Amino acid sequence: MDGIAIELPLFLLATFAGAFVAGLSGFAFGLVASSLWLYVLTPLQSASLIVGFGLLVQSYSVWKLRAALDWRRLWPLIAGAVVGVPAGVSLLTWADPKSVRIAVGAILIAYSLYAFFRPQLKLASEVSPAADITIGFANGLLGGLTGLAGIIVTIWCNLRDLPKAAQRATFQPVAVAVFAMAALWLGVKGSLSLDTAKLLALGLPFLFAGAWLGLQLFGRIDEAAFRKIVLALLFVSGVALLF
Repeated sequence: MDGIAIELPLFLLATFAGAFVAGLSGFAFGLVASSLWLYVLTPLQSASLIVGFGLLVQSYSVWKLRAALDWRRLWPLIAGAVVGVPAGVSLLTWADPKSVRIAVGAILIAYSLYAFFRPQLKLASEVSPAADITIGFANGLLGGLTGLAGIIVTIWCNLRDLPKAAQRATFQPVAVAVFAMAALWLGVKGSLSLDTAKLLALGLPFLFAGAWLGLQLFGRIDEAAFRKIVLALLFVSGVALLF
């Protein structure tokens, strides 16, 4: 990106919009931001910024929602994700990324449409640690394969019909763990360039402004509205993966 004319304003607008959606819903920063970033950034820059900004905006939201954190619920999910991320990255050496994206996209579309138009399939609010570890592993595996840091856990929380604050205080810390591992991986690979670091610094005020505004709106919506927002974003995520 040259940083002149429309490129820099478009980058900053996309950063703000992605942070706003993430502040409101707890996820989908990369989906929103990259939809515009890819017009002005290289794929590697976009991926690096999704990880860097995603880690920051998720950590900020987790801090704001820290009163709702339940470590008994979190530790199995995070433990599973920590194992799943490197497994997902390893699968990239032989798995067909396009086939994976299409399969995951179809599943997200099918689930979001069914959950929106049919009565909710509610699981028990309390499940075994083994089940949570399995879900965390699947989430980390998908994160390593596609960069979707918290989609599986988001669906898991939706199925369990947890209160909106409890949902976000569950899937967002897991996303932080996935993003942190991805950031470590990118750092080891030397993928962070000076130009990318400059963009990261330029975008920070817009990132935190968007996240703050999204969190303010999150506090004003009810449980039903939050569930509809999550399902709508899952649907959009699925459609985006198909193309």
